[in-house]
Amino acid sequence: MISDEVRAQREQVVLDHFADEVAQDWDATLSTFPHPRYEIVPTQTVHDGEGEVRGYYHDTRVAFPDQHHEMIALRHSDDAVIVEFHLLGTHLGPFGPVPPTGSSFKVRMTAYFVFDESEELVCERIYFDQTTFVRQLLGGIDKRSPSGLLTLAKALRGFAKLAKEPKDVIPDVPARTA
Repeated sequence: MISDEVRAQREQVVLDHFADEVAQDWDATLSTFPHPRYEIVPTQTVHDGEGEVRGYYHDTRVAFPDQHHEMIALRHSDDAVIVEFHLLGTHLGPFGPVPPTGSSFKVRMTAYFVFDESEELVCERIYFDQTTFVRQLLGGIDKRSPSGLLTLAKALRGFAKLAKEPKDVIPDVPARTA
């Protein structure tokens, strides 16, 4: 069982991390990790190390420049802070091979902020329903107009390309810092 002091310290790290992400202060966000690592479970994607994580921040903010969140609940376990939240944004730029749809989204997510035995953040592991996300991105397209149908076709082709990309292995336990 963790102490109230450790619980408060971890919670502050997570709250700072969330606030810095919304502010797009990547240096401050990265400073919450000794070695940044994101594991996006539904897409089987791992961003490991500062360069990869900065690339993830860049790519997602190009696609969703107004991305932000609404926290629902925050819980503690022996080795993690678990956050339920809504992720919100508008698809205004390319998301990998998926062209912008102009659609807004609000997707419920859960993030596990995993801490090691030294109380350092070693991983943010994110879970969400991909179908809900894709349905909302496609749902805002005007399917009655020729340009909307063209956007829909391009978006579906882009999602098909994403589905074929190689997947990372997400270990049962997060990588530890050296």
